[in-house]
Amino acid sequence: MSDSTASSPIASSQAAPDLQQSLRRDWMSVLARAEAAELERLWQALDEPAGHRLLRRPETGLVQLRGRIGGDGAPFNVGEAPVTRCSLVVEGERVGHAYVLGRDLRHAELAALLDALLQDPARRPRLLEAVIEPLRTTQAARRRARRRAAETTRVDFFTLVRGEASK
Repeated sequence: MSDSTASSPIASSQAAPDLQQSLRRDWMSVLARAEAAELERLWQALDEPAGHRLLRRPETGLVQLRGRIGGDGAPFNVGEAPVTRCSLVVEGERVGHAYVLGRDLRHAELAALLDALLQDPARRPRLLEAVIEPLRTTQAARRRARRRAAETTRVDFFTLVRGEASK
C-alpha cells in the first residue's frame, strides 16, 4: 500500500464518521451525567423548538452491575441500578437516544432530544456553547470538589528507617 492511499478521499471519508462518533459519545456522556434540574434550566433558556415524536417513551428499568477485584479478578455481581432510557425523532430524520442513571423520565427525554438536535451541523455550535460546555464546566468543578474532599481523608504512612542500631 502506498502513502498516497492514506490521504485518499476514501480514507478521509472514513475518518469523518469516527470523529462524528467520538463527538457524539462525548456530548451523550455529558448529558447523561448532568443534573436533571440544571439540564432543564439550560433547555428552557434555549427557547429551541421542541417538535419531536417519541420512538421509545422514557422508561425505567434495572441494569446488573458487575465488578472485578483489582480490576482483573473474577467478575462478580455487585448489585442493580435503575436506568432510564428514551429514543425520539426530531424533524422526521434525526434520532436521539439517551440512557441516564436513575429514574428521572424528563432527564432521559431532554438528553435524547438534545442528542438529536446536536446531530444537526447547523444547530451544533450553538447547542455546544449553550448547553454542553456549561454542563462540562460544572461537572469538572464537582469532580474537583469531590477530589478535594477525599484528599482531606488521606492518610500518609511513614516507615521507620530500618537498621539503626540502638545503644
